[in-house]
Amino acid sequence: MTEQLEHNDWKGTTGGMPWMQRSLVSILGHTDPRIVYFFVALVAPFYMLFSHQGYIAQYRFFTERLQEPWWKAFWHVYVNHFRFGQIIIDRFAAYGGRNFKFEIANQDIWQHLSSQPEGFIQMSSHIGNYELAGYSLRSAHKRLYALVFMGETETVMKNRSKEFTPNNIEMVPIMPDMSHIFTLNNALANGNIASMPSDRIFGSQKALNCRFFGLDAKFPLGPFSLAVSRGCGALAVFVMKKKWDTYSIYIFDLSKGYEQIDSALLSKKNVRQQALADEFARRLEEIVRKYPTQWFNYYDFWK
Repeated sequence: MTEQLEHNDWKGTTGGMPWMQRSLVSILGHTDPRIVYFFVALVAPFYMLFSHQGYIAQYRFFTERLQEPWWKAFWHVYVNHFRFGQIIIDRFAAYGGRNFKFEIANQDIWQHLSSQPEGFIQMSSHIGNYELAGYSLRSAHKRLYALVFMGETETVMKNRSKEFTPNNIEMVPIMPDMSHIFTLNNALANGNIASMPSDRIFGSQKALNCRFFGLDAKFPLGPFSLAVSRGCGALAVFVMKKKWDTYSIYIFDLSKGYEQIDSALLSKKNVRQQALADEFARRLEEIVRKYPTQWFNYYDFWK
């Protein structure tokens, strides 16, 4: 079911003054990130204190959706803030030249689509460290067009560009006039890869209702509509921190969602859109349950 959302409750800007971010990139180019993790552990409680809305959203997720007792939920909120700090540190460490190890599940699915002449969509979520996927999932045949929020700091955008360019990745800014959809559509038409966050509403306010942790939640229509309109492959990709220097990449074929639908109904565009969205929500829930402290959701997702 498609609905209009009348508000937008999330922001996408990395905190810190520009000089602090530049210094962090320089420091992490020569310093073990674990040393910086120690300081992140110390300041995490202050983020919990001053980001009250985010704290409440996370606390309610652990107590209401995961049914955890208050003391365990409180601890997991702290761990979540600490993990978020680690993720940011790891990004800046990558900007400084550090290489991380990657364990990739179902890489054959990604390689198969990458070897085909048709383009495909790679869908992400605000969980783990998806940006690092650009440094490990590289196609010899296709260019990746990544939809990004351009309100990020100059330091982050400059370093992203530095890292993405050699990996054949082009950033596509989210535009108020929705022109980014035409850019992504052209990328798919030319047999390339379109990368889109698919768990939050931005730009167009059209959404699909999906069952998520036992309740209806709204997911953006755009990625699923584009996949169905182009008739292209669609993957969900999640990059999760496993060890201090190692990430696990999970890849899921969203077309599996079609198997749950009566074949007589698959000719309908809206049915196929819903099937892809439901499969994405199912896979996202699966990963969130596996890594609950790495879902960086600081607002009421079910609002």
